Amino acid sequence: MTAPFAADARTPAELLQAFLRPGSAADPSRPLVTFYDDSTGERVELSAKTFDNWVAKTANLLQDELNASPDDRAALLLPAHWQSAVWLLACWSVGVVAVPQGEPKDTELVVSGPDGLEAAQECPGERVALALRPLGGRFPQRPDGFLDYAAEVPGQGDRFAPYSPVDPQAVALETVVDGLPLKLTGEQTVALAREGAARLGLDGGSRVLSTLSFDDWTGLEAGLLAPLAAGASVVLCRNSGQLTEDQWQSRIDSERVTLRLGR
Repeated sequence: MTAPFAADARTPAELLQAFLRPGSAADPSRPLVTFYDDSTGERVELSAKTFDNWVAKTANLLQDELNASPDDRAALLLPAHWQSAVWLLACWSVGVVAVPQGEPKDTELVVSGPDGLEAAQECPGERVALALRPLGGRFPQRPDGFLDYAAEVPGQGDRFAPYSPVDPQAVALETVVDGLPLKLTGEQTVALAREGAARLGLDGGSRVLSTLSFDDWTGLEAGLLAPLAAGASVVLCRNSGQLTEDQWQSRIDSERVTLRLGR
């Protein structure tokens, strides 16, 4: 039987790094994350190399500018978006616990899109705002009390090394699984991602289209973690509820989608 992709990975960040290894079964130049926002007409396509570059810059921002440390908790008040995927992998690269839709008042750091800024003000620690504009654009005016991610990240380094190794047995993710809140270590997150990839029948040639949110495990598995665990790729679609079936079929055909999840 063929060994699973990235069989030695013990953290989600190591799943991403497996795409970049010399001789990897995955092609680091092919699309890894493709994103559509059907309210703006935006389409973004990132190869594994480009995605990793964004993750490295964001992890450097976390570690060096925001002074984030392993075991700090980051509330991610973000939709399913390519920048949200970047932030998740950046947290896991540093060892920060990612808490999608977490309570900002209970975390050391909050990362928010435009819709969550009011709630994000309750965070006593660092606050980062994402405009989620096409081409990663900045806010026209930076929200008071927040760093503008799009203004801060370009100057960060293109390579990342954590100050201390990330512990695979430390908590990496707080999410909801089957309606129940659950804390998952890095190892457990990777194991569940592999189980999801097997259940969904994913392999290195799979291309998953997901309209699910990242608010719970189902959406994280579909839109990021199971594809990573399989060496596959993902197409994230936001604000797509008005698409007709003909439009969906056109997208599925043009993106060579092999599995559609969500609606």
